[in-house]
Amino acid sequence: MHDGGSGSVEGLRIGWAEADLTPDQPVLVSGQFHARVSEAVADPVTATALAIESRRPDGPPAQAVLVGCDFVSIPDALRDDVRSRLRSVLPDLDPMAVFLNATHTHTGPEPRVHDDVLQAGGGTVAGWTGLDLPVMPPAQYAAMAAERIATAVIRAWQSREPGRIGFGLGQAVIGYNRRMCYRGGEARMYGDPNDPDFTHIEGATDPSVNVLYTQDRAGRLTGVVVNVACPAQVGEMDFQISADYWHETRRELRGRLGADLHVLPQCSAAGDQVTAKSMILIGWPAQERMWRLLGRTQRQDIAARIADAVAAALPCAEKEMADNPLVVHRLVTVELPRRMVTQDEANEATAAAENCRRQYESLLADLDAHPKKRNEPRWYVPITKAYRQMRWNQRVVERFNTERDQPRVPIEAHVLRLGDVAIATNPFEYYLDYGLRIKARSPAIQTFLVQLTGSGTYVPTERAVAGKGYGAVPASSPVGPEGGAELADRTVAMIRELWGLS
Repeated sequence: MHDGGSGSVEGLRIGWAEADLTPDQPVLVSGQFHARVSEAVADPVTATALAIESRRPDGPPAQAVLVGCDFVSIPDALRDDVRSRLRSVLPDLDPMAVFLNATHTHTGPEPRVHDDVLQAGGGTVAGWTGLDLPVMPPAQYAAMAAERIATAVIRAWQSREPGRIGFGLGQAVIGYNRRMCYRGGEARMYGDPNDPDFTHIEGATDPSVNVLYTQDRAGRLTGVVVNVACPAQVGEMDFQISADYWHETRRELRGRLGADLHVLPQCSAAGDQVTAKSMILIGWPAQERMWRLLGRTQRQDIAARIADAVAAALPCAEKEMADNPLVVHRLVTVELPRRMVTQDEANEATAAAENCRRQYESLLADLDAHPKKRNEPRWYVPITKAYRQMRWNQRVVERFNTERDQPRVPIEAHVLRLGDVAIATNPFEYYLDYGLRIKARSPAIQTFLVQLTGSGTYVPTERAVAGKGYGAVPASSPVGPEGGAELADRTVAMIRELWGLS
């Protein structure tokens, strides 16, 4: 826990650094049931670190380090490895003040290794995919990534100098709710709105672009934290390494605001959001036509929209830049109620797992009988999909057998006050409704919610659970609506505490 105040004799000190997390050999690409072996690097994946310290004469310094990563999620093992590497190198920084968030790119290297309370890792390639594939093992990649992220944190911390921060709000339509609803109450992720039974889109969207700007003592813009309610999934089925639309966004922002600009991406509560695709966006032909006439790809258009919002808000933010804002950080372990698996759900999962097991074993037997199939492009996709879906359902049964003894899930949550700005984290793919509840009740002028500061899994709403479908079923949500509402209430209470409110 770190507290800081406006009585600092040194004021605010800020440092930035980046690390290249791009692998130099094939790796597993994370984000789908089936395995994807990376076939190329489309653009680099990075980690961007922002170190913040506020000193005061009557107490310890307030400090926090924010790290945005081009990953699908942040497994506990990776987070803990980064913190462990910092302890001996930076004795003046509490590693528990460091938190990492993922952009949820579906074309990043697979960093998940060990089991934790929310996700089950693989340890080995075969443990993760059901096959021994020719890739860098996730454990080896995760160790490399942890070392590079820790180095970026060290550089950011050691380079901190007096500076100022400001904040602004823009608007940019980037994501859309991906759950289509139909007569009878069914909901489908990526459902077809052209279906005659389509009735409505399940939830809202949030076009807000929350931006935190930093300047050095000379007034030069040094970096931006950009927070949007949409994961980075334009190319979610690709077999190549990419930061998705954040790559184009970095390039666009640097082209407009300075080649050395640091860009730290954050994904707000957006568990039911996604970038527009033909299967979910009503009016898709018109949008495709506009991209053609603009001469842009979808990713370039998203980058332009974000950059427009960031650039438009900058002159306003510059009117109220602060070199000595109140800085307070809290790290809290919150224990949330598990979504309890019913006997019927366990039975359904058992049957589904058995069906996937038979499919997996049949595909393996066919591969053994016809080894030349290994020469076919992406021959491993159906086998690994069957294996991963088998394990996905098996974990539901494992939860049913153990969760009564462990009815609550401990998660790590950070709340940071920077003057009139609140930043609050959670480890989930947290449905947008919860984020809107927190923003509406927060006493901060501007509230940045940061999801996926942990290993992920969905936290659906009650209406999503009623509609069922991926992202709302027990297999994809160890924490359900009860836990989602409780986390929203706890987050609001923690923010209010930092504002001196009960």
